[in-house]
Amino acid sequence: MSVVMITGAARGIGAESAKQLYARGHELALVGLEPAELEARAAELGARAAAFECDVTDRDGLARTVAAIVERFGGIDVVIANAGVATVGTVSSLDPEEFERVVEVNLLGVYRTVKATLPHVVERRGYVLVVASLAAALHGGMMANYAMAKAGAEAFANSLRQELAPQGTAVGCAYFGFIDTDMVRDAYSHPASERARRNAPGWIWKPIPVAAAGTAIARGVEDRRARVWAPRWVGAALALRGIVMPLLERRQAHDADAAAALELADQQPVGVPERGRQSDAARSAQDSMPSSR
Repeated sequence: MSVVMITGAARGIGAESAKQLYARGHELALVGLEPAELEARAAELGARAAAFECDVTDRDGLARTVAAIVERFGGIDVVIANAGVATVGTVSSLDPEEFERVVEVNLLGVYRTVKATLPHVVERRGYVLVVASLAAALHGGMMANYAMAKAGAEAFANSLRQELAPQGTAVGCAYFGFIDTDMVRDAYSHPASERARRNAPGWIWKPIPVAAAGTAIARGVEDRRARVWAPRWVGAALALRGIVMPLLERRQAHDADAAAALELADQQPVGVPERGRQSDAARSAQDSMPSSR
């Protein structure tokens, strides 16, 4: 039985991964920005799960949270750096703060999460899983910040794997297509996304159940896999990225719907949802309270 810390555990892939790993007998530290949702997830799971409110971009907050997790469970065997946010908009239209927030959470948040937990995971010769995306390999318009961050997260995982191998600690990277989560539903509701999907192949854009992503992560944790993905075709896309990416660019350059989607994104850029943020007031309140909830 392993102690598994999951960031972004209140919803979506994080919550589903926690559910499946708990069913396999693991202990779960659920970390994120939504204390009520985290507490609800922990209560649904049972006595081997606990909730911890923390912003993954906050180094000091992560240090306190990791200390609280170690105190509660005795150590950390596995860390799953899953917390992520997304926007809809172009480089030209997005407010710089909105653009940079995605990079801060999805890339630097991964690094800070891993850095804070690494001594404990290495001590137990454990496993680090970085949740990237198919966007790490195939980069579309209206998601420059997301693709930038996920490509960086993949590179981070690949380098870290080589650094930790001599110490007996494994590192994995997870790649997902479109999964039926709040984040994807939010993005799909934007007129630009609707227009971009108009004539695109349905098998690419159709979200798959979040349970498929949870299963991929649970198997990755238990088998200490270097790479996991869902749906199945993502593996082929990764292997053929050098061919697929130029074809994608060529198609987009001559696609009227893609051009119209970009125009809509310029007109209506959408930043990070409120559930992916933490107010200064909330952060100040957190600083004065214990990390474990």
